[in-house]
Amino acid sequence: MNNEILDALSQITREKSMDRAVLIETLEVAFASAVRKKYGATADVEVKFSNETGSISVALRKTVAENVEDPALQLTVEEARATRPDAQVGDVLVFPLSIQEFGRNAIQTAKQVLIQRVREAERDRVFREYSDKIGMLVRGVVQQVDRGNVIVKLDHSEGFLPAREQIPRSYHRQGDYVRAVVCNVDKSAKGPQVILSRTHPDFLRRLFESEVPEIAEGIVEIKAVAREAGARSKISVYSTDPRVDAVGSCVGLKGSRVQSIVRELGGERIDIVPWSQDPTVFVSRALSPARVMDVKLVETEKRMIVVVADDQLSLAIGKGGQNARLAARLTGWKIDLVSKSDEKRRQDMEQASRVEVERLELGEATTEKLITAGIETVQELVATPLEKLTEIPGIGDKTAEKLLTVAQEYLAAHPPVPPEAAAAEMEFTPEMEAAPETADAAAPGAAAGPAAGAVTNDGELRG
Repeated sequence: MNNEILDALSQITREKSMDRAVLIETLEVAFASAVRKKYGATADVEVKFSNETGSISVALRKTVAENVEDPALQLTVEEARATRPDAQVGDVLVFPLSIQEFGRNAIQTAKQVLIQRVREAERDRVFREYSDKIGMLVRGVVQQVDRGNVIVKLDHSEGFLPAREQIPRSYHRQGDYVRAVVCNVDKSAKGPQVILSRTHPDFLRRLFESEVPEIAEGIVEIKAVAREAGARSKISVYSTDPRVDAVGSCVGLKGSRVQSIVRELGGERIDIVPWSQDPTVFVSRALSPARVMDVKLVETEKRMIVVVADDQLSLAIGKGGQNARLAARLTGWKIDLVSKSDEKRRQDMEQASRVEVERLELGEATTEKLITAGIETVQELVATPLEKLTEIPGIGDKTAEKLLTVAQEYLAAHPPVPPEAAAAEMEFTPEMEAAPETADAAAPGAAAGPAAGAVTNDGELRG
């Protein structure tokens, strides 16, 4: 039996990666619990396990007392002298016990305590090990598939890959190898506590790190990732070494590197975008494969008005708005898409409704001061805050108030002619959720190639 205990301890230590000293301490606590179940919950129990021989010694300690208040801890002088004739009040007597006398129930109690302690220690170990690996790539074997959820056997634990964290239309079979990122470690979970994900943007980031040596070495940096798992992703990269092409490094020879990632993601389309410190350039690249004609920056609203050719509008928007939505997430800017013809129509309407500030007949000197400050129309004057007007040299508080009053009264008496139709603009924000897949609007040239610097799934750099 002693050898069997030693073998069992060795097996648990090896399979559960537990400290042998902790197991021995747990075994001693388990037998002490079994003894207390028979002799009382307050009993002073001493259990010693020999790591060399595998033997277990159990003893019960009692104190000699004149008045016994707790029979589990104390005994009378008469009872003590039956064992030791010279026993006195205050002496502590040790009574060796045999394991066999506890019976089957006591041994079962010790077993349950041991199992529970081993589980708790294992869960603590898993939590410590994987809480530092959140966002990291792990690899395991599919152990079980239940209602779409997948149990993955990791190195020293089990991972849980929920159906919601799997790439749409993917299929996992028992025994298959699977890669995923650790997105959470749930210590309170009843089952596997390591939660995995294959839809998180970090999964795409880690795949590129594992496939592209330049990223792993820090020469090429991944600045941002925007992803709609199973459909399309955009990733922006930047090279810290001017001699290294960031996009070419990610693509690999004949697209070998990006193609291996695409296969891992089940054919998900990946756009590799060169990062730029200039937000207008970055947004233009992010809208690839559409070609951008002009970008107007509205920095106060963190918004950009992007003008594209009429035959490029549907390509810039993408299927169900996907391309523009991903571009907004990648760059962090709100994007207003407008066609060239609509932008020209809007400019023409603005020009038609433009009221020159000279019409207010404010005097040559005052008019010249406003034009010098960049206020050329009545509309611009009305939109200028009072404190901004007072900052113009030669214009005080009373003059500024009078200017605003005159401009407002003029517009009220001469409202601009309303435009025949508003320009067709579509706004895309970084917070927008993925829309249901719909067919692209048919437009001439919608199948045009990507813009300069963009890379598609085939790994070819076009432009």
